Amino acid sequence: MKKQQGFTLIELMIVVAVIGVLSAIAIPQYQKYVAKAEVASALATMSGVKTNVEAVTVETGLFPAGGEENNIGAPTMDLGTILFVPTVDTAAGAMQFTFNTSKSSSVSALVSGKVFSLTRNTDGQWGCSPKTGDTGVPTELLPKNCKPKS
Repeated sequence: MKKQQGFTLIELMIVVAVIGVLSAIAIPQYQKYVAKAEVASALATMSGVKTNVEAVTVETGLFPAGGEENNIGAPTMDLGTILFVPTVDTAAGAMQFTFNTSKSSSVSALVSGKVFSLTRNTDGQWGCSPKTGDTGVPTELLPKNCKPKS
């Protein structure tokens, strides 16, 4: 008798089922990881712009308004845009980051169109202000150092 070699159909089906289960767990976790990295990148970029905002605020006494047209040094990013939202006639305000929604920007679907802010109070202290609701970045995607200011 000649011994046959190879895998049976049932063994192959078990391997395919195991790969399917692992994929069902791994793909959403990977997407969440990518979204967290995008949020961290946006936060790091905004943190770099804080120095320029402080300089303008000290010089004028007011938080800057608008965006890149003020030559504050906010870079253009494929991830989204930074908008400066001042509190009326004070040195307080917020740098608001809005993630792009276009397909060409390659932004994760978990953060596409979502918003979060770095806020400055009149004492010059900065804090992270996640926006709540459907338009805010989900709190599980925010970095641990991005806590709402008290």
